[in-house]
Amino acid sequence: MTTIDFSPLFRTAIGFDRLASVLETAYRGEPAAYPPYNIELVGEDRYRITMAVAGFTEDDLEIQVKEGMLSVSGGGKEDKERKFLHRGIAKRSFERRFQLADYVRVESANLRHGLLHVELVREVPEAMRTRRIEIKSDEAAQIEGPAQDQSRAA
Repeated sequence: MTTIDFSPLFRTAIGFDRLASVLETAYRGEPAAYPPYNIELVGEDRYRITMAVAGFTEDDLEIQVKEGMLSVSGGGKEDKERKFLHRGIAKRSFERRFQLADYVRVESANLRHGLLHVELVREVPEAMRTRRIEIKSDEAAQIEGPAQDQSRAA
């Protein structure tokens, strides 16, 4: 396996050190992800995580948010009365974690047709949003200044 050194990213990406650690973790790879999921951009500041949780009910699933980490876990009771000749639909316990970016909050969650949909919205405070600043030159101020002063005197 080839090893990549991500340490230069830590030195040059001021303020983005978390991004570099996420890249490093992603590169290392993780075992087969269960349950499978999608992350979808559904609007300018809206996202949806969809997880395939066939066989689970609302009571079997738990969603928590703590310190910027979304945790979705599931576990069901084994049905002792049923005998399976083949069991292809996995209903094993799981916990899946997602690191939420700043100002992202969970808006809602619903279970429909074996898919768990978690709706997310990013709400950046007005003080943190990008603003356009008008640039004025000294020459424009000098030209406007005396002319305005004379028109006021008249």
